[in-house]
Amino acid sequence: MLRNVAAVLLDGVHPFELGVVCEVFGLDRSDDGLPVYDFGVVSAEGRTLSTHVAGFTVSTPYGLDRLEEADLIAVPASDANLSRDYPPELLAALRRAVERGTRVLSVCSGVFVLGAAGLLDGRRCAGHWRHAELLARRFPRAIVEPDVLYVDEDPVITSAGTAAGIDACLHIVRKEQGPEVANGIARRMVVPPHRDGGQAQFIERPLPRSSCDTIGGVLAWMDQHLDQEVTVEQLAARAHMSPRTFARRFQQETGTTPYRWILRQRVLLAQRLLEATDETVDAIAGRTGFGTAAALRHQFVRAVGTTPNAYRRAFRGPEAA
Repeated sequence: MLRNVAAVLLDGVHPFELGVVCEVFGLDRSDDGLPVYDFGVVSAEGRTLSTHVAGFTVSTPYGLDRLEEADLIAVPASDANLSRDYPPELLAALRRAVERGTRVLSVCSGVFVLGAAGLLDGRRCAGHWRHAELLARRFPRAIVEPDVLYVDEDPVITSAGTAAGIDACLHIVRKEQGPEVANGIARRMVVPPHRDGGQAQFIERPLPRSSCDTIGGVLAWMDQHLDQEVTVEQLAARAHMSPRTFARRFQQETGTTPYRWILRQRVLLAQRLLEATDETVDAIAGRTGFGTAAALRHQFVRAVGTTPNAYRRAFRGPEAA
């Protein structure tokens, strides 16, 4: 049963990520018939900590011994999480918690603390998309999922950047106490109880373009003619190569195939049009070479993790969709 929740802080803690945990588990909402948690903010190093905001400090009476009675331990993001050493006592406390079945939750870069404690080994995990490569290098036994909002590898739950911590917290409540409680907390917070999609919709990552002259001109032409259907044979003719040589050179210089390159560029163009114009999805499907709204939706969901209309709502508000 989820009754006792602790947020453990390191120096340089980010106020928003700390606030997410405090908002979900630290407020008394008993007037709405919602559970009240025994919530405590714990310092992992001293009793007063600085935050990400200059001149802002957090003071707490609780030390690491408070973690021993917790049903859930949350580790918010901290300024130095990516490069610092962590208190051995904190890492040991997190390992003991998992061994006795206590859930641990990381928000954004808090995942690096869990990795240092050995809690990501053999587990899928989430973190901010900007930190995904570093996380994978730092903890090679972890299975990093860069395109999701959170990962539940009970008792270890990891979430991506900033507001994804809300999604993970509500997921834990929903799992432990049911959808009515999670929906009630979400309603009080004025946030959706569950968001569609994942981090992919927020990542800017066009496929690498070649700086080599052998196919650079072809890439530029492809980018300007995304609405046209082309074959490898036609592209190879533009590059004055055989189809086989062109396909091999394209893979070497871009790291992908012509089909996947143009597909990704079409999705990126669709994202830009959904964000910046009022064109219908049918019109965008034509401009991006997908032809039909159904084809655009299929490829968009595969690449971005959400539908075109949901993407437009997320970036321009519900009235735009």
